[in-house]
Amino acid sequence: MPSISKKGLHMPESPIRKLVPYAEKAHKEGKTVYYLNIGQPDIKTPSIALDAVKIHSLDILAYSRSEGSEDYRKKIANYYKKNDIEVTSDNIIVTTGGSEALLFAFGSIMDHDDEIIIPEPFYANYNGFSVASGVNVVPVISKIEDNFALPPIEEFEKHITSKTKAILICNPGNPTGYLYSKEEIKKLASIVKKYDLFLIADEVYREFVYDGISHYSILQESGLEQHAIVIDSVSKRYSMCGARIGYLVSKNKEFMRTALKFAQARLSPPTLAQIASEAALETPQGYFDEVREEYVKRRDLLIEELEKIPGVKVGKPKGAFYCIAELPVKNTDDFARWLLESFNYENNTVMVAPAAGFYSTPGVGLNQIRIAYVLNEDSLRIAVKTIAEALKIYKD
Repeated sequence: MPSISKKGLHMPESPIRKLVPYAEKAHKEGKTVYYLNIGQPDIKTPSIALDAVKIHSLDILAYSRSEGSEDYRKKIANYYKKNDIEVTSDNIIVTTGGSEALLFAFGSIMDHDDEIIIPEPFYANYNGFSVASGVNVVPVISKIEDNFALPPIEEFEKHITSKTKAILICNPGNPTGYLYSKEEIKKLASIVKKYDLFLIADEVYREFVYDGISHYSILQESGLEQHAIVIDSVSKRYSMCGARIGYLVSKNKEFMRTALKFAQARLSPPTLAQIASEAALETPQGYFDEVREEYVKRRDLLIEELEKIPGVKVGKPKGAFYCIAELPVKNTDDFARWLLESFNYENNTVMVAPAAGFYSTPGVGLNQIRIAYVLNEDSLRIAVKTIAEALKIYKD
């Protein structure tokens, strides 16, 4: 029998999606399943984006340029300018989602067995992208006791070797909701300049920042032009996860020339999705104000209800729409599966994402879950009540 690659065998399962069969079974059994596992907002996509696809006048659904249409990239550059980020269309490559932007970045700056430093917990697919690229993740652990604040710079420096090529952050963070301050970005900027590394920032949740705090992009940091690479996406910003449109943004010309070769190899990003995404750039500010206000209410409700549960510890997000909760159990993989297979409260059950998959350090996060507060307040209240009742009877 032909053998599977070592890379394929080492590719991690998604902690966000691996429990789907159990959730489907629970649904078929008549249970109401509250999905807290995945960052799929229930917020409506702006009608201006959907209408652009409905009324297009295309006769042929043709390829676009490999880097994305020029008009669209110019409008993206204008979007950044409104956010005090000065870039041109030449600094932007449109990708098939933020995932492809990350893969292009990894492929452009790292070779097999090179290393990338990432504060953990981090977006679970960073593990998968690293395996796919033959790259080693070097984690720097942030802790729930510190609300997942950036670890001391000394922690980064002691992990830098001759194989280190980049530091990767998510700002605001998935899965913690942590928002890096301007001072923290400056500390990271000094370290990548000192050791001549790239600083990659996944900034797809830029619009979702709370409590009167401003988002500070690495592209706003002076002197970082040759080091900064931003990953961006329309998925969360406009509730367009299915469009699969992202961006790779950098002022480093050599990097962009290299990334473009990867873009050419996959031909082009999807044409209809670019049409929708270009139209979405005309979304009025009021849309984002309302969405942000809604997420703040959901966050506050979620944290308040979780903190009522004995033995539960939770980090308070400053952005995005996720939080990490630590539960009084030994293994949340087992707990999450048990919730779907064997438990219901008033015929309700919950799907959560076990947090161990958001770490690369073995044995860390085993008693944590990630919760995406993408459901309305009533649903969140029922979901947390269900978790609370489950913890009363669950035995490890």
